[in-house]
Amino acid sequence: MAPPIGQTCWAIAEGYIPPDDTDRPPEFVSHETVCLLNTSDQDAHVEIVLYFSDRDPVGPYQVTVPARRTHHVKFNDLEDPEPVPRGTDYASVITADVPIVVQHTRLDSRQAELALLSTMAYAG
Repeated sequence: MAPPIGQTCWAIAEGYIPPDDTDRPPEFVSHETVCLLNTSDQDAHVEIVLYFSDRDPVGPYQVTVPARRTHHVKFNDLEDPEPVPRGTDYASVITADVPIVVQHTRLDSRQAELALLSTMAYAG
């Protein structure tokens, strides 16, 4: 087996979930997603901490990515220790106990023409 790829610390400097747009089917509701890839032979225990411009950080949110798997986590679905606020700018730092790869994706459905953005996180 090849050595795992990735890093153990990542940052996404940009985050924003538009306020609820409940008139759309669930797959078209605006959301932010962190895509996690674990190529190692061990489960990755991941922590996500959110940073804001006007208050203390929130977290960690805990996620497990099984060995040799990918897991996509919608920030909209994070609830513990508290839901991610809508309509608020935030940034996130993602740490793991084994190297992983992190990608950030946003679907903005506030207009009829959907906007999809995807970018690699910064590996620290």
